[in-house]
Amino acid sequence: MKTEWDYTALADAYLKRPDYADAAIDAMLSIAGAEKGDKVCDVGAGVAHLTLMLAARGLDIVAVEPNDAMRAHGIKRTEKLANVRWHEGTGEATGQPAQAFDMVTFGSSFNVCDRQQALKETARILKPRGWFACMWNHRHLEDPIQAQIEAIIKERVPGYSYGTRREDQTEVIDASGLFGPVVHLDSRVMHEQTIEECVEAWRSHATLARQAGASFPGVVGAIENYLQTLGTSSIQIPYSTHIWIAQLR
Repeated sequence: MKTEWDYTALADAYLKRPDYADAAIDAMLSIAGAEKGDKVCDVGAGVAHLTLMLAARGLDIVAVEPNDAMRAHGIKRTEKLANVRWHEGTGEATGQPAQAFDMVTFGSSFNVCDRQQALKETARILKPRGWFACMWNHRHLEDPIQAQIEAIIKERVPGYSYGTRREDQTEVIDASGLFGPVVHLDSRVMHEQTIEECVEAWRSHATLARQAGASFPGVVGAIENYLQTLGTSSIQIPYSTHIWIAQLR
């Protein structure tokens, strides 16, 4: 399925993206009162980073992903799990039945949707008083290594912006009029990556790829060159998982 954001060339590298903080996921499910066997639609499931975390907590998952290459990785990673099924669809058109889910999640995918249309679709497929949640991992840009990477990017991609993925989602969710008070959660998590894994993760960065255009390989190459000057085989990367969660009115 073709979408405005084409992840086909980024799918292999996406496997190296970090998971979300366990504490943030547990807090989200606690707020929603989620129990084992509850039905969750994980929208924009990609290569199954969030799907695997939800499945490990005993939830019954329908993973919706439009991109064939991403979905193929996700299917392979979850093929032994009886509580995960995959479906081709988008946040605006999930292809799921009405009032079928206790919760709908967007892991690093809400920003690539028409967010108001995605909220309407979420409200349609949620059971009464079901829960919406969207989330992203944010690198701590004040970390010295990450600050240098930011400098490399902004030197080569003038006006570079992370866009809606680093914005507070409260106003957008409130504007839909479909959900109750929005709760924002965040939890720090430290990921250790080899230099090779870190570079591969940058090759999956869709926001940077879109804005860098033809310069994207050169930007990633400059990041790789910098990381190799550190004289270490791996680095610690500080992240925070940010989640916005709200209940259907």
